[in-house]
Amino acid sequence: MRAPIGHFDDARPAPACLDELTGPVADAVRRWRGSVPADQILYVDTDPQWADTAVFMEHYGRDLLERSANCVVVAGKRGGEATLAACVVPSTTRVDVNGVVRRQLGARKASFAAMDTATGETGMEYGGITPLGLPDGWPVLVDAAVVDLPYVLVGSGRRRGKLLVPGKAFAELPGAVVLEGLGVA
Repeated sequence: MRAPIGHFDDARPAPACLDELTGPVADAVRRWRGSVPADQILYVDTDPQWADTAVFMEHYGRDLLERSANCVVVAGKRGGEATLAACVVPSTTRVDVNGVVRRQLGARKASFAAMDTATGETGMEYGGITPLGLPDGWPVLVDAAVVDLPYVLVGSGRRRGKLLVPGKAFAELPGAVVLEGLGVA
């Protein structure tokens, strides 16, 4: 199947590639019940040697920079309590951790979660964290610009491989909150 974005040799429906995904992501694909059919979520194999953003875009398509999103784990703290959340923003922006995220989580302080916390809590590899398959109860803060894209390139839970997801599917993820201005230039 031809990928709807980028220059990938092989794009396959994610339900047909469950062995390529981490356990939590494969489970999320199996249980998917959004208005976008699960077979419209596509898996593309990518080589980790081209993981650096500039090299990745050169190899798989320069247009992907405007059609990809980063998923990062943040920790909001208030008193002795910490809340973990995922933030999904266009790759051309950075997460407004100390503004939009802090206010949305009702935290006095917010920061990026430590790598071992992010990978340990999600069951995903660092550099491949995706909003599909996150722990139950986590807020998933999604920049409105991501939802507006026809297809979005995101991690697959591993450093090898990516998912191509229709933008509107991000608004239907468990715990999703769509926010304007989550990603800032």
